[in-house]
Amino acid sequence: MDWLKKIPIGQYVSGKASWLRSIDPRIKLSWTLLFLLTPILANSIWRISTAFILLLITFLSSLPPRIWWRSLVFLLVFSLIIGFLSMVLPASAPSSELTIRAPDEIPGAIVLTRSWEIFRLGPFNLGGISIGPLIVDRRSAELGIKTSTLIFTVIHSVNLMLITTPPEDLVWAIRWFFTPISLLGFPLERLSFQLLLALRFLPLVQEELQNLFRSIGVRAIDFRKLGFKSSLGLFVSLGERLLSNILLRAEQGADSLMSREGLWLSSQQLRPCIVVNSRYLLINISSIFLLLIAITLRFLYGTS
Repeated sequence: MDWLKKIPIGQYVSGKASWLRSIDPRIKLSWTLLFLLTPILANSIWRISTAFILLLITFLSSLPPRIWWRSLVFLLVFSLIIGFLSMVLPASAPSSELTIRAPDEIPGAIVLTRSWEIFRLGPFNLGGISIGPLIVDRRSAELGIKTSTLIFTVIHSVNLMLITTPPEDLVWAIRWFFTPISLLGFPLERLSFQLLLALRFLPLVQEELQNLFRSIGVRAIDFRKLGFKSSLGLFVSLGERLLSNILLRAEQGADSLMSREGLWLSSQQLRPCIVVNSRYLLINISSIFLLLIAITLRFLYGTS
């Protein structure tokens, strides 16, 4: 029942190994936005390439395998399952077939058609029930590729950034990007500090979710007898309980902070030492150069 503790996602791991820890958090945030935004309206080649680059960065990052291999295997299996279901399950009603004259009716005619069907499996006969053939065409294959690669790139890119970036550095980078809107009167100092507290509560969210799953497993609830509506109501009540527990933990943390005469931390106090250290200048410049190359390649070859 402790599988969430064995597969930590989004938790910062302290250490000095890996060159990813030496990159400016603003550049890492820009790379993460690249992996999040460029797959939108991109072709399948670009989506597969981004997933492959993420895998290459993970294996060459010099991070200890114990902090990423479980989450990577789980995410790969989950993405492949979702992509396979997206390929085989019908997404829309089949289009009506057009009546075309047979080629042998026209003497000397050569018909050149493009095959949209990739493979066909079946039909099946299970217990006297006839199931039609499993057909995967180009449209369903593209849908499966888009779904699986999008899930993988979104979750794994954010996970890589969070496990190699302290929450204070990440909040400072976000605050740096949103500096212009402070001229409009937005309380960025207070909002950035609240974001820092929210990042600190990520392990508490996983712990509360683990406790809720454990409570369901102990009670051995039979969802078949419970019915669809009752099962849905149960999960809604669990979500409400999870939210109330998280808010209660946040309130307790805020009360303890204020009782110990805690103060709001300004953005200058959260400024990481990487920004002012000249030893990391070469790797930061290289990261910016590669980022510009990736953006250029996206506009040249990534459009669908």
